[in-house]
Amino acid sequence: MNKTELVAAVAAKAEISKKDAEKAVKAFTEVVTEALAKDDKVQLVGFGTFETVKRAARVTRNPRTGEQVKVAASKAPKFKVGNALKSAVK
Repeated sequence: MNKTELVAAVAAKAEISKKDAEKAVKAFTEVVTEALAKDDKVQLVGFGTFETVKRAARVTRNPRTGEQVKVAASKAPKFKVGNALKSAVK
């Protein structure tokens, strides 16, 4: 499902216009993005939790040349699935 299909499904499910559904989906993604940028987590009970994880700096090897490469520390977004969603997918 892509964004257009998601907007159409939300509009049908909530019985709102596609324009309003698109605003809601865009607002949701912006709010989650802003929260993760501030190292906050967004927890939706039953659905899951969006959070950031810190990855330590490390040294790895280029498989083609065998040369060692330093990888800088970074933050990455992570999603942990909630129990209700996990059960619904099984």
